[in-house]
Amino acid sequence: DAVKMICTTSCTWGLTTLMITNLVRTVGRRHGDGHYAFPTPHALANLTESFLRRKIKAGYRSPYLIELARRVAAGTLDIESWRTSTLPTADLFNEMRTVKGIGPYVAGNLLKLAGRYDELALDSWVRAKYCELRRNGRRVSDASIKRDYDPYGSWRGLLFWLEMTREWHQEKFPV
Repeated sequence: DAVKMICTTSCTWGLTTLMITNLVRTVGRRHGDGHYAFPTPHALANLTESFLRRKIKAGYRSPYLIELARRVAAGTLDIESWRTSTLPTADLFNEMRTVKGIGPYVAGNLLKLAGRYDELALDSWVRAKYCELRRNGRRVSDASIKRDYDPYGSWRGLLFWLEMTREWHQEKFPV
């Protein structure tokens, strides 16, 4: 999930999909049913930055992905422990941020996967969606967006995400 989330930064959804598809089909193990497994940290750790840039199209993310994979493969970074960490959310957020390539957006989304919804995980898409839904398209600061969701406390990130993606759910599950 951390690799996939890093691949969502500063690009279109189409490029994210291309990177992940390239990674899985090029480095992942193919099963008998024709499907591919996501590459293991060890498989990613053995790649070069040049390979990731050229074949995977990971661009500037390449050294971050390699460093992440090498640290996980070597056992010096246990990202699975983030799922069950007893650290306060702010401290866990800061711990995640110590990994190169994991900024506030990625860390905020990884926290959601760990069942912590404090962070909004703002990126260009959700900022634009927020302005469309709540401000008639008028741009506002991140601080203003955060203030709107502060009343929801530790659930603010989940409420924010559900509100921003409401139309996806309504299309799939019409009432």
